Amino acid sequence: MTQSPEFPPEILDYYVRGREDERLRTGRGRLEFWRTRDVLRRVLPPAPAQVMDVGGGSGVHAEWLAADGHDVELIDPVPLHVEQASRLAGVTAREGDARALEAADASADAVLLLGPLYHLTDRADRVRALAEARRVVRPGGVIAAATISRWAAVHDMVRSGRYAEEPVRHVVDDSARHGLLRGNERIGFTTAYFHDPDEILGEFADAGLPGARRYALEGVFGLYADVEEWLDDPERRELLLGVARRSEGEPTLLGVAGHMLTVAHT
Repeated sequence: MTQSPEFPPEILDYYVRGREDERLRTGRGRLEFWRTRDVLRRVLPPAPAQVMDVGGGSGVHAEWLAADGHDVELIDPVPLHVEQASRLAGVTAREGDARALEAADASADAVLLLGPLYHLTDRADRVRALAEARRVVRPGGVIAAATISRWAAVHDMVRSGRYAEEPVRHVVDDSARHGLLRGNERIGFTTAYFHDPDEILGEFADAGLPGARRYALEGVFGLYADVEEWLDDPERRELLLGVARRSEGEPTLLGVAGHMLTVAHT
């Protein structure tokens, strides 16, 4: 196998703080989690399937995938994440890089890239990761990749009130223009790449995955100040998730959602 490329140290430093697990299990992050789970349950092969969760973090998604009956292998470059995921029932975890997977050709039914494309700031690296996923997936399998939307940082800073701070405004406005975020403590995130909703289709196609379908995850609802109140109320939550599903493929709303899931079948 080829040697795994290096990973930027500032990104590793951000994730060793262990915040990612809590982000998706509490607060407004639950909307992203529940919507990701909803889409994946519709597009993945029936259980039991061999699912490779690449960049799967602490195993937030691997946990429910295993509970659904899938055979889940999690791969992540952060040792803390691998340690956390290894404790989950039905999940095996090891260190690795999305751009150089230590896996045989056609050895998985599905490959998930629910984090790597955020932090591969060079297009060639993103295409390389998608091509690696295609190599590993069996014919008829599924590849699903998450991306952060181009204007997500601007929206987050406006909602939090920090957009009024000139240094913050400068950084996030730049990310909306060019896609590259130079994260810092004031913004609360690390170095990342934010996609225009159309460019991911070109990256999939260049990796040998034409005809991919895009799903807006949070829709416009992630922008709502009171979204946590909706998520806390089971009845209102189901209404919110229902309309988010119905509008997930609406082209005029794709770029408004904070995150998008793009899915291809081999």
